[in-house]
Amino acid sequence: MIVEIDGKTIAVEKVPNVMRLMEKLSINKEAYLVIVNDRLVTEDYRLNKDDSVKLIKVVSGG
Repeated sequence: MIVEIDGKTIAVEKVPNVMRLMEKLSINKEAYLVIVNDRLVTEDYRLNKDDSVKLIKVVSGG
């Protein structure tokens, strides 16, 4: 599957769900929103090999 993160595109082997993907990429799940096929999803969302995944960094200020 193709994953876009921080403006870069990488190919990732099949992972069962979003949580495993984030673990594989060593990404803090609280720091990113996950968009799969143009839909916001949760960490338990099951991924398919043809999914288009975007990880968008959450930014907050004070």
